[in-house]
Amino acid sequence: MSIHQHVEEWDGLPVHDFPQATDDMSALPEPGAVAWRLSVHPYDDSDDETFEQRWQRFTESVELSGVRALILGQWGEVYDESSEVVVAAVVAAKDRLTGLRAIFLGELVAEQAEISWIQQSDVAPLLTAFPALTRLTVRGGSGLVFPPVRHDALRELRFESGGLPAAAVRGICESDFPALESLVLWLGVPEYGGDYEIGDLAAVLSGSRLPALRHLGLQNSEIQDEIATAIGSAPVVAGLQTLDLSMGTLTDAGAEALLAGQPLTHLKKLDLDHHYLTDAMVHRVREALEPSGVEIVIDERGEEDEDDGTVWRYAAVTE
Repeated sequence: MSIHQHVEEWDGLPVHDFPQATDDMSALPEPGAVAWRLSVHPYDDSDDETFEQRWQRFTESVELSGVRALILGQWGEVYDESSEVVVAAVVAAKDRLTGLRAIFLGELVAEQAEISWIQQSDVAPLLTAFPALTRLTVRGGSGLVFPPVRHDALRELRFESGGLPAAAVRGICESDFPALESLVLWLGVPEYGGDYEIGDLAAVLSGSRLPALRHLGLQNSEIQDEIATAIGSAPVVAGLQTLDLSMGTLTDAGAEALLAGQPLTHLKKLDLDHHYLTDAMVHRVREALEPSGVEIVIDERGEEDEDDGTVWRYAAVTE
């Protein structure tokens, strides 16, 4: 299953596709009025530019100091080329991109590439190069590198993947983000690179590096029961307003541990969609939390398969 889509707005701005070389360049919007999307189409004969060529035209045609948001889509052959060339190009322009506040790296949709096909790279240089950045989204986990960093301005960090490498998960979790309000990890599954274990999330669950965190999403995992159990005693929960454990393989055992753990009645919203709970457990969750005003999202149940007595449950986004 793949649910990744193009965004129509980014960081509060309408999206504008930077034109191909053969398109009209006479009516470009003001640099700060839109979120600029740059993407090439290597399988379309009408688009013969490389990403580097398109980026060069962009830097020559748009006053970079006014650019607030960038959406970086397809940069080449999805199987062969990583995002390293994109990261390097953006970082090289850091002294001119003085107003940049938001980056979406890897904004490809299913028609271009399944999420697990997207070849990422070391994306931490984007944070190092732009200390005023407030929002970073990265789509695709294959080849992703993220060593621990410190960034004082970032407010939203989001990784969408069919499988996040363990080293990258640890790097994200062990980073210092004193202003971060929202952290979302689509953790994914081992078949597509998600070789993390519950211990790799320890630094985030402690909450010590994330004093401003109000939304936490630990999603799309085959160890959703283990995550729910860990949440039951995780210090980070006390400061949250919303918690998202959706898209994974949560069963009654995980929900039971969640309810038996620390109180969740302070939350505004708890998202458990795409779960594998029985009707009785769904009722228990609602009964335990809704009277306190917690919005419960728990409508979608995942589809199970059974083979020779073995029941198979699936995360929502894998390949």
